[in-house]
Amino acid sequence: MNKEFFYDFIKQHTLAVISSVSKDQKPEAALIGFAISKDLEIVFDTVKTSRKYQNIIQNPNLALVIGWDNETTLQYEGIATELTGTKGDNLKEIYFNVFKDGRERADTWPHIVHFKITPKWLRYSNFNVPVVVEEIAAPFR
Repeated sequence: MNKEFFYDFIKQHTLAVISSVSKDQKPEAALIGFAISKDLEIVFDTVKTSRKYQNIIQNPNLALVIGWDNETTLQYEGIATELTGTKGDNLKEIYFNVFKDGRERADTWPHIVHFKITPKWLRYSNFNVPVVVEEIAAPFR
């Protein structure tokens, strides 16, 4: 399996469960809407008042689960970076192409921010016959 395979699988989805760790070292999970770049970067938005935002600022290491239908899923671990100013405008456009209301939220919601997650480790699992489980770590080719 290569980068293109992982991109094609992730691109089929727009929701993921994201897991972060609180300052008290407690796990917290949330459902997010996301978009994917060709470099396998996850792009999503949140508000600065969310637990998720506070967790990411103090510890940018995140884990996601993408897909769960038909016993097929992808585990994704990576590092989050806040997209500030014009930095990451191209990534935000990828997000806005998936979530048409995302641009309006960015313009009108107080305290909204965008993040990209750079992948460090991926695991695809398909538990149908034949069972397929593949792991890949950065750099992705």
